[in-house]
Amino acid sequence: MIQHFSFKPLFENTQLPGWTVSFFYQRERFSAEYLKDGTIQWTGPTPPNEEDVKKMIHELMLFHVYD
Repeated sequence: MIQHFSFKPLFENTQLPGWTVSFFYQRERFSAEYLKDGTIQWTGPTPPNEEDVKKMIHELMLFHVYD
């Protein structure tokens, strides 16, 4: 389960899509860039169970950004 999820825009012009995300997963901190096409690029180590984590991030972004 992802904990302490946060995101902020990549660009000062908030009309441009793209966000940096950070969160804790299995007591480790991870960060990534969430691009406008839904691609996730890790800016540090890749979390275990990467595909499951990506699904959770997509759900959180849909809830917080696109809703």
